[in-house]
Amino acid sequence: MPELPETVEVLPDDEELEDFDDPDPGLPPEQVAPSIPPGPRRLLVPEGEIVRRVDRFVADRTGLSRSFVQRLISDGRLVDDDGRRLRANSEVRGGAVTLEVPPPEIPYHLEPDPTIEVPVVYEDDDLLIVDKPAGLVVHPAPGHWRGTLVNALLARGDRYGGIAGVARPGIVHRLDRDTSGLLIVAKNDAAQSSVMAQLKARRVRKTYLALVLGSVAAAVGRIEAPIGRDPKDRKRMAVVPNGRRAVTGYRVRERFARWTLLELDLVTGRTHQIRVHLTALGHPVAGDPVYGTGTSRRGPDGLERLFLHAWRLELVSPASARLVRAEAPLPAALEAVLDGLRSEELPHGRRAPGGMA
Repeated sequence: MPELPETVEVLPDDEELEDFDDPDPGLPPEQVAPSIPPGPRRLLVPEGEIVRRVDRFVADRTGLSRSFVQRLISDGRLVDDDGRRLRANSEVRGGAVTLEVPPPEIPYHLEPDPTIEVPVVYEDDDLLIVDKPAGLVVHPAPGHWRGTLVNALLARGDRYGGIAGVARPGIVHRLDRDTSGLLIVAKNDAAQSSVMAQLKARRVRKTYLALVLGSVAAAVGRIEAPIGRDPKDRKRMAVVPNGRRAVTGYRVRERFARWTLLELDLVTGRTHQIRVHLTALGHPVAGDPVYGTGTSRRGPDGLERLFLHAWRLELVSPASARLVRAEAPLPAALEAVLDGLRSEELPHGRRAPGGMA
């Protein structure tokens, strides 16, 4: 694993940001669209090699989730060189197997859902900035066309930019399902193109708040470590030598007896980046059901969700070229957790410093 130095550096703002390109990890694996082009994919099994489970072999070679591969196999889309359909637990000795990857599902319509409440923090002729609640998936995907932020947005009756695809009207970036906070929505193609270009050029400043386990040593720091699929569990991400470059800046905002509240600058935008980087640093995010264990997974008393919140956004308005700043205060449930920690005495009779600036 690469070293994760805690340094004091000014974060760059002129490099590529790619959080728009990653599939939404909030969706179950079988609901994420294929990550390889549709059509037949022939996979060679080296002579003399024995594949004990063909579903695992195909998932490793294609990068598709194992559950998605299993669904294709159950649909009869995996055959051997003789054209025989294989099962997920089939054993293969040499030769090749062929997987038929179907095109992604295309929705004939997306249904507005006025029952989903999403507060609007900022609005002009080009943009919406909304405060997404935890537990809400951002955009629809195959098998999951309802109950998303997009369905809620459509209920407003607005038109949205369409250049990101039929299932992502107005969407330019996203938040994980379990993360709350600010998210930008474009009302037209020109605005969507502008914001996506700003994201790519790292002109959009995104700051998060996270409560992490332990005492973070450096008051200000920068984590720079590549992120890719965890080779031991493809549903998770990890710091891996051949991963994509990922950079997270942080500042300590408040210290408690066993926890630290951080402000985090998302310089790049890899899947689960903040959660993976902080776990690798030895300070996992409180309440994380994927990367946390033991105390960190449970979190402090009263915590019932991931303590990660997209707190502040800064970008340039596409039409007026004015700087737009937006903030979303911590949800009441998370603020209550901090209040509980502040009420606990620290060692030597000291108490945690008061609330957020």
